[in-house]
Amino acid sequence: MQKIISFIAVAFVAAILLTVFSLNYSGSSAKTSMETAKSIYEINVTDIDGNDVNLGKYKDKVIMFVNTASKCGYTPQYKGLQAIYDKYKERDFVILGFPANNFGGQEPGSNEEIKEFCTLRYKVTFPMFAKISVKGNDKHQLYQYLTSEKTNPKFAGDVTWNFNKFLANHKGEIIARFSSKETPESKEVKNTIEKALDEKEKDKNTAD
Repeated sequence: MQKIISFIAVAFVAAILLTVFSLNYSGSSAKTSMETAKSIYEINVTDIDGNDVNLGKYKDKVIMFVNTASKCGYTPQYKGLQAIYDKYKERDFVILGFPANNFGGQEPGSNEEIKEFCTLRYKVTFPMFAKISVKGNDKHQLYQYLTSEKTNPKFAGDVTWNFNKFLANHKGEIIARFSSKETPESKEVKNTIEKALDEKEKDKNTAD
């Protein structure tokens, strides 16, 4: 009987130690993953259909990152985002939409509901991704990168609300940031996109 009790005690302690080790390893891995993300192209995300995507897929494109929401006063910006995507996509411009529920609980739906809303209401065809957190302790690695002074010194700082916009050039460098109030069709936004695309095409012609 005593041997059985001793065996159970040892097994219990072993289980606790294994759990602690697993948690520490998981936290260490996440930290390492963040520390080793030297560019946006090293970051992995999940699309709105649940597929894993490495952002290296968008290398050599001009990218706009937008945190979106379906029940926000800025939600109609989906229309403007789609308009500039249609205007510039043939020149290797892409918009990546990341639904987030960080502000006012304005993105409460599931990924399936968000996809249906964007597709039916605003005819969105630019890539949309699974809902993430863009602020706080559970901030996604992408937004850690976009808002950190270490990785984005010129445009760092917490996301302030839904529909903040970050623009990366074809080299993966963050070259601009626009507030929620700045509409996608605004002159400033379009001029910045066009300048980035012109520089991309100039570099390509020089290389050729």
